Amino acid sequence: MVLEEKIGNLLLQQKKSIAVAESCTGGLVAHRITNVPGASGYFEAGFVTYSNKAKEHFLSVPEAIIKAKGAVSEEVARSMAGGVRKAAGVDIGLAITGIAGPGGGTPEKPVGTVYIALAVPEGISVRRFSFQGDRSEIKLGTSEAALSLILDYLEGRLG
Repeated sequence: MVLEEKIGNLLLQQKKSIAVAESCTGGLVAHRITNVPGASGYFEAGFVTYSNKAKEHFLSVPEAIIKAKGAVSEEVARSMAGGVRKAAGVDIGLAITGIAGPGGGTPEKPVGTVYIALAVPEGISVRRFSFQGDRSEIKLGTSEAALSLILDYLEGRLG
């Protein structure tokens, strides 16, 4: 059984709902979750907030945080996750922000730098990842890590 099927089964069993906010993955995580038959029973919404303006408008990410920390940061990922959870009225809000490349990287935040945040009733956790490869490989790796984070939470391994 693939990750998204396991997640779907657990969300249904636990009667939980989810929404996602994606930047560098462009909707890949939402696509993977909704590829499972019956996803309408737990998947509420997906936002592809590629621009800073979209992050501010749809997810209520403060402009000041983006200016101070950059769109690819722990703080913005945290704000995106809380924002999507609130905007969609769900149990679980997942957010992704990162640099898929090939351009856009800096010495401090090279291509492949990704932050994934999970907002749940217990709080918000954020993880930083450094993926290697081309744009599609980084996006795929990010989607796998995001789905794994959701599964960890649903199976009680997120602490």
